[in-house]
Amino acid sequence: MTPPTAALRRPGDGPQLVYQELRRGIIEKQLTPGERLPEAALATRFGVSRTVVRAALERLVAEGLAERPNNRSARVASLGRAAAADLLDVRIKIETLVMERLAGHVSPDTAGALSAHVAREERVSSLRQPEAVRLAGEFHVLLAEATGSALLTRYVSDLVSRSSLVLAGQNLPHSSSCAVREHLLLIELLREGRLEEAKTAMSDHLRQIAYRALICDDPA
Repeated sequence: MTPPTAALRRPGDGPQLVYQELRRGIIEKQLTPGERLPEAALATRFGVSRTVVRAALERLVAEGLAERPNNRSARVASLGRAAAADLLDVRIKIETLVMERLAGHVSPDTAGALSAHVAREERVSSLRQPEAVRLAGEFHVLLAEATGSALLTRYVSDLVSRSSLVLAGQNLPHSSSCAVREHLLLIELLREGRLEEAKTAMSDHLRQIAYRALICDDPA
């Protein structure tokens, strides 16, 4: 297990920083589904108490990124094909709602911020495959944040995190070029207020992600 480490800035930073580093390690495939997350080893690695590590792990468990089978040592969660297909169905419904909230209501500043994020996705696509996966997921969270709904943002963030487990579990390459093109199309449709096309594009985009992760048949 080789998650990145970060120096604590203040005593109270512990749980948040440990959580952030472990979450990044899971999403960027440095920590793989089923891998154990022993409290003692993590406490030593991060230079914090086991209580701090436990708080971070509990947060990951709540988000579905980690699990504690029979209250034993935590480990990185994994999703089977059926659970992944269920996740896809729920995610399509939730992110269609995001499209309904945003279509025709994307300000130039918001469109610019989204485009800048996609440009960052494109820059790292040929350099850091795991980071490309993380940035692609963060694009969807940014869309949810643009709706101004904290609840919707929380749901999308949780679904995106769980989706990363599917990609990590399959250990498949992420098609960054496809994600970039699809994200740019979503921005254009939302900016122009083309709601039905935006909803269809989001559904197609998520199904393409699922197909590339081998959890559904070819959406075409």
